[in-house]
Amino acid sequence: MELGINGKTAVVTGASRGIGLAIAETLAAEGVRVVGAARTITPELEKVAAATVAVDLSTRDGAVAVVEQAVAEVGGIDFLVNNVGAGDPDGMSLGGVLDVSDEQWQATFALNLFSPVWTTRAALPSIVARKGAIVNISSINSRVPTGSPVGYAEAKAALTQFGKRLSEELGPQGVRVNTVSPGVVASPLWTDPNRFGGKVAEAFGVAHEDLLANIPAQFGVASGRITEPAEVADLVVFLLSARAANIHGADLVIDGGTLKAA
Repeated sequence: MELGINGKTAVVTGASRGIGLAIAETLAAEGVRVVGAARTITPELEKVAAATVAVDLSTRDGAVAVVEQAVAEVGGIDFLVNNVGAGDPDGMSLGGVLDVSDEQWQATFALNLFSPVWTTRAALPSIVARKGAIVNISSINSRVPTGSPVGYAEAKAALTQFGKRLSEELGPQGVRVNTVSPGVVASPLWTDPNRFGGKVAEAFGVAHEDLLANIPAQFGVASGRITEPAEVADLVVFLLSARAANIHGADLVIDGGTLKAA
């Protein structure tokens, strides 16, 4: 299928690994010049990106710097993928709302909501001028907060609504904005025993490997397996492409059938 995006430019945040890296790789394979932003730049990202920006995306200055450097490096922005999210495993609490400090709440919202807001606001002049497209990476936890870190589901729910607002505002100007909401994905967030998946395993008193093996049954995943990062990337790249020209304001779930109702 010809996607019609060869020669375009894209900014992908949180691009060093997992879903973000898969998106950067898939875009690059389609001939898109990718500017990948992350706190730490990995060799895998450097291999596919036209430019990289090492930056703290949880700050406004960091988010704005990504856009400024992208415009300087590739001349403008056609596509923006707000993928950065989750956060420091030490700040991801599985307890109750009173178990999380104000600072942790603020940090979670800064990375998962305000970073996309800041990045989008900075990139909009270029994206509007080029009649480009934006995809925000949310989560099924925006609809079902159970089992997610405190504050994460709340921030993702707000991000999903931000996408709806953007779509209403920018659609008449020729800019498409959509949201992708994955379920559990085989990304380092879950597969790295030192990150969130490891914390969940510890909380339930099970081996990390056993937790991963049992997720499909425990979460009721109809497909019987968790999603691969490349599968999320394929959906994102399709939404950015000319093939999705009349898809505006959608929130597309990719979770193997975990959610049983809209």
